[in-house]
Parts: sequence; C-alpha cells; structure tokens
Amino acid sequence: MTSSTKEPGTSSSREFVKQSSLYQEFLAEREEILKHKWLESERLGYDIGFERALLDWIRKHREGWRAARRQTMTPPGPGSSASPFSGQGSSASPFAGPGGKQP
Repeated sequence: MTSSTKEPGTSSSREFVKQSSLYQEFLAEREEILKHKWLESERLGYDIGFERALLDWIRKHREGWRAARRQTMTPPGPGSSASPFSGQGSSASPFAGPGGKQP
C-alpha cells in the first residue's frame, strides 16, 4: 500500500465535519479571536500572539459574544423557556457557587 491511498469515505467525512454546527461555531469564534489579536496588537504596538489574544478574549468577551450569537442564531419561539445553558437564571455558570462565584 502507498501513502497516496485514501480511505473510503474520507472526503465525505471531511465535508460532514465542515458542515457541522460545532465546526462552524469554532470557525466563528476563531475569527473573533483573530480580530481581537489584531486590535490589541495595534493598540499596544506589537504582536501579542495568538495564545495571549485567545486567553484575553475568553476572559473579556466570550460570554457576551456567545449570548449575542445565541440571540441572533435561534430566536425564541412562542412559549419557550430559557435553556439551562443560556447563561440566564440565578448563575451564569453551572459550576458557580453561592452568589454566582466560581469555586
């Protein structure tokens, strides 16, 4: 067997992954992180790198970005209730302790 031999169904598997909502969400989030990296690097005058931009964006913007994206992607239908994962309710995190603080 040579290295040029492809497994059957590989291209259809790749297409399935590319069309998945999880992959689309990953791409959208990555794009936001890259924008944040560019803006922060411009503001500071040097390249902050992807890892720093990622951590900074997660800490400062991820929750709000996800909430806004959820509202634009799935408008609530009649009689629907808030999802336990929507960030609404008594605490924003399922791991939050009393007062909504992380342990």
